Amino acid sequence: MPEVKIFSGTNTPVLAEKIAKAYGQDLGKLTISKFSDGELSPSFDESIRGCNVFLIQSTNPSADNLMELCLMIDAAKRASAYKVCAVIPYYGYARQDRKDRPRVSIAAKLIANILTSAGADRIMTCDLHAGQIQGFFDIPLDHLNGSAIFVPYLKSLDLGNLIFASPDVGGVGRARAYAKYFHSEMVVCDKHRKRANEVASMQIIGDVEGMDVVLVDDLVDTAGTICKAAQIIMDKGANSVRAISTHGVLSGNAYENIENSVLSELVITDTIPSKQASSKIKVLTVADLFAKAIHAVTGNESISALFL
Repeated sequence: MPEVKIFSGTNTPVLAEKIAKAYGQDLGKLTISKFSDGELSPSFDESIRGCNVFLIQSTNPSADNLMELCLMIDAAKRASAYKVCAVIPYYGYARQDRKDRPRVSIAAKLIANILTSAGADRIMTCDLHAGQIQGFFDIPLDHLNGSAIFVPYLKSLDLGNLIFASPDVGGVGRARAYAKYFHSEMVVCDKHRKRANEVASMQIIGDVEGMDVVLVDDLVDTAGTICKAAQIIMDKGANSVRAISTHGVLSGNAYENIENSVLSELVITDTIPSKQASSKIKVLTVADLFAKAIHAVTGNESISALFL
């Protein structure tokens, strides 16, 4: 069996260290140099010839993170790695998965093409914004599910009148999966957007009076939708409302919005490094989940056991 080596890009070094430790080895030695104009130049400081190489890097903006990952993939292929797997805890640009208006890019497909052209043999990621993005790749893709992280945490809270909510119609499938697992009900927040990151109107479909509501989403960006949904849910008589979201993008006024909201807490994972601490934000790690997936892939085992 080829030797396994794990390397980290500059975007998620703390998570990469945790994944390597959970897998049972140290991170490989990799240097990312920069020219004075910002041009990137990665180089492996140890032999990877004939190895199964796992490169860990989230590709949220800036675009440097994506370019860095592609250069790492190319360098690994040219160094005669046996297989190169791009481990992308957060797959950036996934929100642009279709033409929802004229004359726009389908960026999620473009990124898939770029990663494949760079030489990736496999992709490993978690909670894509839209499941059909898996079909954009002509190479194997392991799509891990954040429910393996959130379900044990929700069980530990022992909420009495648990009900799940989707902050929009597109996320109904995610909320329904949690509701089915906990034998609970679900409600939907029907929203209308004027433009990206701006909600024009929202209404709740379903009854939340006296319930402990858990909003389920794949990512939180400015937190405008989550906070507005939480307020409407509380106005409808809910006992409490909290949110779980795999990817804490948290841009703009997100931290301020969350602190000033009626949310009991926002639970996210470390697929994206936190920019600052918050009394209302709890961060869980996906390190064990990815380490188990790497073990399964390298051992030619099924990863279905990682799904709840």
